Amino acid sequence: MSSVPHDPPSLQPLRSPLNLAEMATNDDIDPELVTLPGPTRRERTLTILLLLVGSLASLAMAGALRRDVAYALSPATPEDLGNLAEVGPARLAASENRLVRAEGLLGAAAGLRYGRPLRDDTFRALPVLGRDNLWVEVRIAAGQESGRWEPPRSFVGQLERFDAVGPTHRGLRGAIERATRTRVPGDSWLLVDGEDPSHSRWAVLLAATFLGLGMCNALAIARIVRKVA
Repeated sequence: MSSVPHDPPSLQPLRSPLNLAEMATNDDIDPELVTLPGPTRRERTLTILLLLVGSLASLAMAGALRRDVAYALSPATPEDLGNLAEVGPARLAASENRLVRAEGLLGAAAGLRYGRPLRDDTFRALPVLGRDNLWVEVRIAAGQESGRWEPPRSFVGQLERFDAVGPTHRGLRGAIERATRTRVPGDSWLLVDGEDPSHSRWAVLLAATFLGLGMCNALAIARIVRKVA
């Protein structure tokens, strides 16, 4: 019985796992992306510097709002200071950047009258009679100020140092000195009548926004400098 010859089996070269991995990798790579030029070292450094400056600026802005944020989160129950003409420096320091209640006589003739953009109300910074380092800002509704206007004698508002006032009152000290030609001592205080902690909630939102921007820039820098395997 004749045997039928069989064709010898064809031998196929075995692909090593390394070759398979290379093929899979090559198949996943877009040829157009391969031809794109990589970022230059100079552009990468410039990007990092811009992100770093933005991050530092955001953190600095958030830090500048720390007192406003602290006041916004402070208790809404005012502390009673009593008569402003008699309260001592230690009591004032203990109530700094807090909501306080006080009473006293103000010198209407030695004050400063001013306004603010986008507000019809006017404001007056008046010294407490008998004290050269204690001032009160009172807000006068539009149409209520006249020649017979008298300042109030009781106040509820924020107590601040002139050296640490927020953006709203920055420059007020110099304006008082120029208008009244009197020097405001370095340890002077300002009581902002009607300034409730709830009015400073904008600072919490704004500070959180700046912190978020700073963190986003920091994460972007970390991704750029991270070595890709």
